[in-house]
Amino acid sequence: MTVTETAPRPLWIFAYGSLMWQPDFPVAEARVARATGWHRGFCMWSIHHRGSPEVPGLVLALDRAEGGYCDGLALRVAPGAEAETLAMVRERELVSSAYLEITLPVQLRDRGVAETLAYVIDPAHPQYTGPLEPEEQAQIIARSCGGRGRNCDYLWSTVAHLGELGIADRDLDWLSRRVRQLVAE
Repeated sequence: MTVTETAPRPLWIFAYGSLMWQPDFPVAEARVARATGWHRGFCMWSIHHRGSPEVPGLVLALDRAEGGYCDGLALRVAPGAEAETLAMVRERELVSSAYLEITLPVQLRDRGVAETLAYVIDPAHPQYTGPLEPEEQAQIIARSCGGRGRNCDYLWSTVAHLGELGIADRDLDWLSRRVRQLVAE
């Protein structure tokens, strides 16, 4: 697993948040996959897409987790669209350099392994939150909005798509319910 200079062929991208439900690139194939040694969590301040510098939101990132795992989607980019997709995804995901682009092998649910590009949090970056209590996450997500919309919509879309894929994430389920309560108040 290293930072990439070039993308693996075929080009697979590991999606664990908004890339699952809004990839913005042509997907030839989508398969449920697991990244081991990582955890999906709201551990990155969002000052562009789901918040602002004045009122930062939170977005999901993969954070190292000994013995942990993250279930998501391995998305194979349509043949011929690799260069355009790579440029677009890098512009979107690396907007503030808080993510690191790595090559990450993931276990496909149905069988096999795919070498994917994945975007993981840089724990040395100022946008890395470190651990936040769930209630604090809920309060932040309920009030934040950025260039791609409300932070709560980002959370709810991710939870809905995980459910459609049969992927359980108790932490995000609790957070989704709590943010709905806060927004309704």
